[in-house]
Amino acid sequence: MLKIWGRANSSNVQKVLWGCVEMNVEFERVDAGGPFGVTKEPAYLAMNPNALVPTVEDGKVVIWESNTILRYLAATRGFAKLHPADPVERTHVERWMDWQISALAHPMATLLFGYYRMRPEQRDTGALEAAHQRCIDLWKILECHMRHGKPFIAGNELTLADVCMGIFIHRWYNYPVERPDTPHLRAWYDRLATRPGYKKHVLVPVT
Repeated sequence: MLKIWGRANSSNVQKVLWGCVEMNVEFERVDAGGPFGVTKEPAYLAMNPNALVPTVEDGKVVIWESNTILRYLAATRGFAKLHPADPVERTHVERWMDWQISALAHPMATLLFGYYRMRPEQRDTGALEAAHQRCIDLWKILECHMRHGKPFIAGNELTLADVCMGIFIHRWYNYPVERPDTPHLRAWYDRLATRPGYKKHVLVPVT
């Protein structure tokens, strides 16, 4: 059985948990990271020298980096529809997976730490406002893209692009910030919210 190391409130762990449900992959999750510690222990560092979560053990195979884990699972569990084999179709999935890491992750994390993991007197209001505005600009890009009229980011079927981005749209709609009207994003979020794995592992309080 797949073993997933990581706390349940980590966005990157949530990606893997939800992805496993979509791919019918049975797993055992072990609390690690944040208040649970573990990640700085020698045995964990031997698996993942970054001391981050998630880390996955698939038998003797160890994988870290959440997007890489998702690609691996799609390839080894026969779920090519989540990560198409066709090179052109795959670009429509992977561009958003990479964009989530390179563009969206940092400002969304700034808001998370500022509003949920710092005391009010510790907050850098300037940094929070800059991150807020950056997130607005970025979510507008996806809003514009979703005007293609298809139900999911890469088309008619759910893919790893939705798994990677879907974690963060839940957080965006729950952060204590003002948001512009984005009806296409809202409709996409509502579609994701009907999926059992999303309900169980993503639609939880942001902490």
